[in-house]
This record gives sequence, structure tokens and C-alpha cells, in this order.
Amino acid sequence: MNSYHKKVVGALAIILAATMWGLDGVVFTPKFFNLDIGFVVFMLHLIPFSLMNLFLFKEYKKLKSFRKNDFLLLFGIALFGGSLGTMAIIKALSLTQFDHLSVIVLIQKLQPVFAIILAAVFLNERLREDFVVWAIVAILASYFLTFGRATPSLDKHANLIQATLWSLLAAISFGSATVLGKAALTKFSIKTVAFYRFGFTAFLMLFYIIFAGKIGEFQNITTQNGKFFLLIALTTGGSGVFLYYFGLKKVKAMASSICELFFPLSVVLFDFFINKNSLSFFQMLGAIMLIISTLEITFHRHRIRVLVPRK
Repeated sequence: MNSYHKKVVGALAIILAATMWGLDGVVFTPKFFNLDIGFVVFMLHLIPFSLMNLFLFKEYKKLKSFRKNDFLLLFGIALFGGSLGTMAIIKALSLTQFDHLSVIVLIQKLQPVFAIILAAVFLNERLREDFVVWAIVAILASYFLTFGRATPSLDKHANLIQATLWSLLAAISFGSATVLGKAALTKFSIKTVAFYRFGFTAFLMLFYIIFAGKIGEFQNITTQNGKFFLLIALTTGGSGVFLYYFGLKKVKAMASSICELFFPLSVVLFDFFINKNSLSFFQMLGAIMLIISTLEITFHRHRIRVLVPRK
């Protein structure tokens, strides 16, 4: 398989994974409304990790060769991508009672904006004017996407405003996890990164449910909850992550960002065909503006230096 075909296969893998996660957000995740969010995240990682132990148990041998930076890298992926990111997006969806799926998920496409801003803060790099312009467009687009023509009201839109903030936290977290995941794949295999992402996330979330007093949630698991936990573990959870890392290893970050747009696109389509929800004209306009500005930021980041060293 030549380089071009590898990139095509990698892109298709990311698109399939993103579409699976879209189905997860619309159909599967709302089935856990009766359980604590942190407990749900714990179970969504514990079950796939338990299944992985059946055929990836040899991965434990690599613990002996891990250095401090390796542990920090893999724990970072688990913390941002597994724990914080997943909890934040589920919290956002639950605050709107899963009634604004398209809005909440589309706001996540602000990831490149936050990634570059964080680089400016922590890497002491200066932002270029062209980035600032498109970042402002993206932020304005997210406003129209959330509220349309309406003026935000703390009384009327309190939950939606909170949900938007949680979605922004998810964007920052998943954006950080993508960068860390790309770095991890230069050192480790796909199965190693996936194995320890799920393992370390389950470990972190175990501490959460113990100290948050949510360990008793086990008794609240219904038969339907159990079926969907297992279904996600076998499909959008475990398989989706493997597909994503498989694709991420074969394509550049710019291509990955474009392929990941199939996540919000699939959510909008699934939400429309399954839940009969649609965006208003101004929300649709905001969605288009957000996608265009995201693509501009992503392309400019690779075509020219979006960040330049400070003098």
C-alpha cells in the first residue's frame, strides 16, 4: 500500500470513528440519564478495558519500560480525552436534557482555536492577526449557533449557557488529548495507546466515584443501562477509539481535523432523522460560519505560521 492509499484509509477510519461517536451521542448516551455522569464515564471505560484484557494482557509488560514522561503522556490522554472531555460533553448534553445535541456538539469544533491559544500561553508564542480574525468569527458563530437571533437570558437560557460552557471545556480537553495522542503514537503502537487510555481513565474515574460517594450507583444500573454499556464497549467505545488512533497514525493533524467534522455533521443528521430536531436558519448560518472558520484556522496553521515566536 503506497503513501496515498495509507492516507485515504486513515482518513476513512477517522470518518467512520467520528460517525460512530455521532450515533453514540444521539442514540446511546441519553440512555444513561438515570445515572451519575462520573459513574457513566467510569463504566464506559471499565467495560472496554476489561474486554481488552482478554487479548491485550501482554501490554502490562510495557509498564516496566515506561519512563516518567511516558506515564505523564498516557495519563494526560486519559485525563483530558477520557475523564474531563467525556464528563464535560455528557454534562453539557444532560443540562439541555439531550434536546440541543447539534448545538452542543458543533461548539466542540472550537478545538483548534483553544489549541492555538494554549500554545501561545504556554509556549510563549505570539498570535498572528489572521488567526485572531478567524478566531473572532468562530466565537461569533458559536454564539449564533447557540442562541440564534434570541438575546441570552439567565432565566430562559440558564441551562443552555451552562451547557455551552461545559461544551467549551470539552473542546479544550479533547483538543489537548488529540495533540497528546498524536505524540504518543510516535512512540507506541495503536493498541498500547488505546489500552492505557482506557485503563488509566478507568483508574482515574474509580477515584472520582469513590471520593464523590458515587460507588453506590452500581445498584441503580438497569437492564437497559447494562445492555447499552456493553453495546458501546463493543462498538462506538472500544472499536471507535481503535479506528481513530489507527487513522490518526496515518494522516496529518490538518487532515484529521477535517475528517473529525463528520462527528458534528453526523450528530446533526442523526438528531434530525431520529429525534426530528433541526437547526433554525440563524443557527445553521452559525454552524456554517463555525465550520468555515475552523477549516481556515486549521489550514492556515499548516500553510503559514499562525503562531510566530515572540521577540
